[in-house]
Amino acid sequence: QVQLVESGGGLVQPGGSLRLSCAASGLTFSMYVMSWYRQAPGKERELVAYITSAGGSTNYAPSVKGRFTISRDNAKNTMYLQMNSLKPEDTAAYYCNARQVYTGTYYWGQGTQVTVSS
Repeated sequence: QVQLVESGGGLVQPGGSLRLSCAASGLTFSMYVMSWYRQAPGKERELVAYITSAGGSTNYAPSVKGRFTISRDNAKNTMYLQMNSLKPEDTAAYYCNARQVYTGTYYWGQGTQVTVSS
């Protein structure tokens, strides 16, 4: 049974930082492209960043580029999102996604809430 469990969300002031984690189990982690998505109230879910299976390549949404850093530790079956210089518009539920490299099969985590407010 595949499980993706996000953690690290919370309330932070503008300009602050948070580090999200996504712990994966029940899959061969190194065979999955890992991504972070977010969804704000009343808005569609959007891609924040992704990292390739071996971690050799990353990509970011323009709105977070230069402030967020995605990384993964295949030995720990865990993906991270370091979020710096947070803005109120970063407020959203953040979701972890795992997509199998060859089959395209994907899984979602349950989400973790990030709220940026003074």
